[in-house]
Amino acid sequence: MELCPVQGGEFMMRDENGKEDDEKPAHRVTLAGFYIGRFPVTQQLWEAVTGENPSRFKGEKQPVESVSRQDVHGFLGQLNGRQDVREFLRQLDYPGMKFRLPTEAEWEYAARGGIYSQGYEYSGSDKLKQVGWYNDNSDNKTHEVGLLLPNELGLHDMSGNVFEWCYDWYDGNYYGKCQQQGTVANPQGAEKGEDRVLRGGCFILSSLYCRSVPRYDFSPEFRDFIIGVRLVLSSQSVG
Repeated sequence: MELCPVQGGEFMMRDENGKEDDEKPAHRVTLAGFYIGRFPVTQQLWEAVTGENPSRFKGEKQPVESVSRQDVHGFLGQLNGRQDVREFLRQLDYPGMKFRLPTEAEWEYAARGGIYSQGYEYSGSDKLKQVGWYNDNSDNKTHEVGLLLPNELGLHDMSGNVFEWCYDWYDGNYYGKCQQQGTVANPQGAEKGEDRVLRGGCFILSSLYCRSVPRYDFSPEFRDFIIGVRLVLSSQSVG
C-alpha cells in the first residue's frame, strides 16, 4: 500500500454553486494531518488480507468492489491485526497509528489537493478524462488504479472508477448545521443515521457526478460493483 501525507489545514467544504441541496452551504473546516492511500484498495491487497475477492471486474491492480461498509469494517480489523502490518508501521516510525476509513471532510480535503489545491472541479484537473474513469471513457467497467493523472497530492482515481466509503453517517442537512457552528475542527458527520456517506462517483456515471463535492449515501449493508474503498492512516481515531 502506497501512502501520501496530507498536511493539516483549513478549507471551505463545498461551494455555493453546488448542484444539489446537500452540497451546500459552504462551511469552514480545519483538519489535522493524516496519511491516505495513493490508490483505492486493490483486489490484490484485499485478497492478501481476507483470502477472498468479491469483485465483479477481476484484476489484481483494479480496485476491489462489491464491498459493503460492513465488509470494509471486517477488512480493517484483519488488516490492523496483522503482525506484518504492525511491523511495517513501526519501521516507518508510525507507532500507534491505525488504518481506518476517511471522514467525509478528510476525503474531500484530500481530493481537492489539501494545502496545494488549485481549485479544480475534479480531483486533479478540470478535464475529467485526464484523471477519472466515467461513462464517456470507461467502457462500462473498472480500470487498473493509477493509469490516469494524479491530483496535487499524488492521489489517483479519486474522481470516477469506484465510489469510496467514508466513515460518516449521512445527513442531508449536516452542512447547514456545521455552518451555524462557524469553523468546525475534524468533523465526523452526523451522530446517527441510516445510511453512510460515499464519495467520488464511479465509472458508470457522467462527469457531473464525479466532481469532488457531490455526496452519496447507501445502507452500510449495500454491496455493488460500483463501490470500493480507500484507507487513511492516522493516530486520530473516529467514532
